[in-house]
Amino acid sequence: MEAVQETPDRPPLDLNALSDEAFLSANGIPRLTVVETTGSTNADLLRGVTEDPGAWPDLSVLTAEYQTAARGRLDRHWEAPARSSVSVSLVLRPVNATGRPLPTHSYSWLSLLAALALREALTETAGIPAELKWPNDVLVRGKKIAGILAQLGPLGGVGTPPVILGTGLNVTLTEPELPVPTATSVLLENPDTVDRTELLKSYLSRFATLYRSFCNADGDPAAGMAGGPSLHKRVEHLLTTLGKQVRAQLPGDHEIIGHATRLDEYGSLLVVDATGHEHVVTAGDVVHLRPWNPAAADGQGGGGRGGAESGYA
Repeated sequence: MEAVQETPDRPPLDLNALSDEAFLSANGIPRLTVVETTGSTNADLLRGVTEDPGAWPDLSVLTAEYQTAARGRLDRHWEAPARSSVSVSLVLRPVNATGRPLPTHSYSWLSLLAALALREALTETAGIPAELKWPNDVLVRGKKIAGILAQLGPLGGVGTPPVILGTGLNVTLTEPELPVPTATSVLLENPDTVDRTELLKSYLSRFATLYRSFCNADGDPAAGMAGGPSLHKRVEHLLTTLGKQVRAQLPGDHEIIGHATRLDEYGSLLVVDATGHEHVVTAGDVVHLRPWNPAAADGQGGGGRGGAESGYA
């Protein structure tokens, strides 16, 4: 008889550690709120910045122990057991060191910046190898462990247009609890820790460092940041999508099959199809395909699915 995987211990987030003034001030976090349950932290913050913008300044944080109506890309919905994940959203109002708002076209890099910060947290805090999948996923050994969803807040108000950046990380989900077979969790990857508080603090501190550097560079992805290579170079180096044959599923039931070659200056994915035509993919799902031979593909592409990713974030 196959052994049943026991449900791991799922303690609550450590409110004292998260509200520690030294941690918050060091990372420039003006407000960090933890709720036991909510529909969606992203939806809560979108409503918050609309109804009371002053209550949610730049780098405000909302995290929930349990979400009942979380949504990901393409309006997909999912639900994970209480206290099994890190579900966190941030309010971003990007300005440079002089207070000048960043150009809104630079906002497309924010989800990639968040993925980079989460990848660093997983590698350095949990000790598990992680890489990025365009446009907004973090993978471990080819399986999705986290997703990110950036949503633009209300325009036309006073100050910088806000962005709500939501991140969902599978921490103690067991195999039967995973939404799809192509997902994974920190618990299942032989980690150094499954402490959600430590993982959340690690992610927030790394994100704050990268975010401030990006803002101080006026949102230029080609500028060196945080004492090292540019955001563009860092993301391309860790992006498992590049060099693969992919199917880009675009809005409106369109798709492109081809070879993912690089990112442009806006963070868009460039895909070369079997005819040699280069497409700029700015939004949509990307499925990694097994290698195929363009010469034998009759212009249609080939290969099987490499495992479609789920829509949870």
